[in-house]
Amino acid sequence: MTIKPLADRVVIRMTEAEETTKGGIILTASAQEKPQVAEVVAVGPGGVVDGKEVTMYVKVGDKVLLSKYAGTEVKLDGQEYTIVKQNDILAIVEA
Repeated sequence: MTIKPLADRVVIRMTEAEETTKGGIILTASAQEKPQVAEVVAVGPGGVVDGKEVTMYVKVGDKVLLSKYAGTEVKLDGQEYTIVKQNDILAIVEA
């Protein structure tokens, strides 16, 4: 089963939270920060949203930085995804 987002929506998969600090200290699940970097899985077509033309700037495979509590979490076929509007994405992370 696949997810096909509508309008200016983007489906993302969150990256794993860091389990150790840079100094080597192992973090418990409650001490780990919520990750804000995600991989784009699917992108809506854009078009006219609320009377304004929306151009999609992200593409499948991009790593993105997003607002901390943005989106709607869904679970499909055992995988967890988050659906966000493109304007909740703050930046594209380039290697």
